[in-house]
Amino acid sequence: MSKRIAIGGDHAGYHHKEKMVEFLESKGYEVKDFGPYSADSADYPDFVHPVCQSIESGNHDFGVLICGSGQGVTITANKHQKIRAALCWDTDLAAVTRQHNNSNVVCLAARWTAYELAESIVDTFLNTEFEGGRHQRRVDKISC
Repeated sequence: MSKRIAIGGDHAGYHHKEKMVEFLESKGYEVKDFGPYSADSADYPDFVHPVCQSIESGNHDFGVLICGSGQGVTITANKHQKIRAALCWDTDLAAVTRQHNNSNVVCLAARWTAYELAESIVDTFLNTEFEGGRHQRRVDKISC
């Protein structure tokens, strides 16, 4: 079964998001674009919350969030109890946050991450498995 990916961000991440949707679909993922749908100024929480709610409800397996710095989308996503969002700027971070934290949302900084690198980060994130074991105990303690 194909992984179902929810994607969103803000105006600063719009161009990366548009290309990322095409990339993910070309890899066989089922992708739902939650917006924004233009580069006009937009508030990232308006798109982050629906992405996270869709993951929490089981409609999507993973999320990709992209804004200018990556910080706003990460902070907002982590307000959701079932979301473990990680801001990643290289593939090593993308791998370890899946392996150790069982992160289900990867966040990117469009203004500091070249698109080609963003693609590699997302690909690594989606293709790395959670190691479980001692890490599961720690993940179980995250929610408050």
